[in-house]
Amino acid sequence: MDRPQNYPSVTVLICTLNEEENLPYVLPKIPRWVDEILLVDGHSTDRTVEVAKKLRPEIKVVCQPGRGKGDALRYGIQHASGDIIVTLDADGSTDPEEMPRFIEPLLKGYDFAKGSRFLQGFPQNKPWHRILGNWIIIITFDILFFRRYTDLCSGYNAFWKTVIEQVNPWSPDGFENEPLINCRVRRAGLKVIEVGHSDRGRLGGDIKERSWRQGFKAIKTIIRERFRG
Repeated sequence: MDRPQNYPSVTVLICTLNEEENLPYVLPKIPRWVDEILLVDGHSTDRTVEVAKKLRPEIKVVCQPGRGKGDALRYGIQHASGDIIVTLDADGSTDPEEMPRFIEPLLKGYDFAKGSRFLQGFPQNKPWHRILGNWIIIITFDILFFRRYTDLCSGYNAFWKTVIEQVNPWSPDGFENEPLINCRVRRAGLKVIEVGHSDRGRLGGDIKERSWRQGFKAIKTIIRERFRG
């Protein structure tokens, strides 16, 4: 695919922790017109970095100073050179070829294009208890923040770098980070659009945090952010 006309510079940001077996299903599918692929590694103990450099020699790799996805995202945004940043999951669940669907709304005036795994159906290979947990999270958010979203935990998002830096939606400990981002974006009054995308589920390797703990932290974050002074 050729570079679409009038696209500003684009950075694809991927956070990794022991994802060597999944990167071959992610990195080769990132369009060649992307200006920068930035991988923030969370101290992987496997061949993640080696595999990434072999698959895409032009990739820029940095090692996050702390731990957790929140720290990795913050560090990645600091080092990203693109006007637009697109975040992708490293586990192979998201399809990089759907990226233009996230970028186009930003060119039409939106500040933040948030992904939804449920807007166009159900994710593949998703256990029922994780789907139920996501529904509880999104209902909590919709009630407290007066929105009608379908997903709050998708790692597929796109936003203007200058806008997201002003909001400062980062948490030091990590895995509730997508809910935190959406809470603070909502509080800041940014123009948000929900974009449906496919989700194949994690292709290989272990989930980094248990679903019940992740869900509890997400709900706790939503309540805290809603009533934060």
